[in-house]
Amino acid sequence: MYTAWTTKHKPKTVAEVVGNSEAISTLEKWLRSWERGIPRQQAAFLHGPPGVGKTVALEALARKLVMELIEKNASDYRTQEKISQFAGLASQYRGFFGKKRIILLDEMDGVYGNVDRGAIPAITKIIKNTRCPIILIANDFWDKKFVSFRDKKKYLIIEFKKPPASQVLKHLARICAEEDIFAEEEALKFIAQRSEGDVRSAVNDLQALAQGKKKLTYDDVSWLAYRDRKDVIFSVMRLVLYGKTCETAKQAVDLADVDLDMLFEWIYENTPHHFNVPSELAKAMEALATADLYRARIRKTNNWKLMRYAIDFMTAGVAMARDKSKPSGWVPFRFPQRIKTLSTSRAERGMKAEIGKKIKRRMHVSVAQAQKDVLPYMKVIFESNLQMAAGLTKWLCFDEEEVNYIAGGKRQAKAILKVMN
Repeated sequence: MYTAWTTKHKPKTVAEVVGNSEAISTLEKWLRSWERGIPRQQAAFLHGPPGVGKTVALEALARKLVMELIEKNASDYRTQEKISQFAGLASQYRGFFGKKRIILLDEMDGVYGNVDRGAIPAITKIIKNTRCPIILIANDFWDKKFVSFRDKKKYLIIEFKKPPASQVLKHLARICAEEDIFAEEEALKFIAQRSEGDVRSAVNDLQALAQGKKKLTYDDVSWLAYRDRKDVIFSVMRLVLYGKTCETAKQAVDLADVDLDMLFEWIYENTPHHFNVPSELAKAMEALATADLYRARIRKTNNWKLMRYAIDFMTAGVAMARDKSKPSGWVPFRFPQRIKTLSTSRAERGMKAEIGKKIKRRMHVSVAQAQKDVLPYMKVIFESNLQMAAGLTKWLCFDEEEVNYIAGGKRQAKAILKVMN
């Protein structure tokens, strides 16, 4: 059964976490300080490059201190309402059996400006009233959206740094021992150095190179280049689309520097361009369709055991569809167009959603109906009748950006706001 080594060999204790001992010690002292009451710094902000152990360190500390860790991705709870429903309630109570509780909002980088209006203020309000430690995690602490968290009197700011290659090497050696693999020190040193401090990537590389073997030599790893995200995803695509065996195609997942949803989009986008036999393309697309069904079931039921089937179909299923397909000449790999489209329209979709919610509250219709049936007529009014537009703006509590969007431009929006004043 496929199991990612980053999960299978995840550090269970603080001693097993690679590097950042000083940062972990500082975090532990702060967590222990809650035993004496609510400290002045009611939240901690952990920041540093991806893959250096921020979340893993916190999980290990929670086990050590016998605390319940309530963990959510902030990128999944990106509105004021959702943040308050989850973190606001959880921050006021102890866990099951009286355990002290830690609230973790991971992947704060995924909270974006206008689309997630109200999320950051909601988090700061919850922190102000919390009865248990709250921890925020992000890669880029110096992003301007985090400016409100830089007050060291209110927030404990802890930087996690890339661990040295020597410590990454020791971690890889421990994994090899547990997997009963004899690995030459030079081979592990090479992987550790090439990971450039990204422990998660180093473990992924080790699994891709060593899984199924009893011995790992320097010659087995010497081809591995320094990590470059474009080069890595292209290598992954070659393994999936041109893999000769199921195992080869499936192991490509371990090399990927993108999550499985993004990997699916890459495969879906590129498959039609790399199969030139219609029957084989049909088989490959059918495999992707089956994988997508499993992905939908996972989202609906949270049954993550089904993920191995999705992985099998989206990798091995696609690879094994090939028999005679040989595209003539070099065919470049393409960035997923669906992701590009969604990225460019994200701000507009977020704006329409916020407007829909305000219409919903006043007119007692669904958000979808507000966007589909009400907003088009409202645009006509805002473009042609300043007085009525001003009245609607006041009644529905639209802000300036929302008026700009509905009116179709800043000049018309200024005229509407001038009528209001």
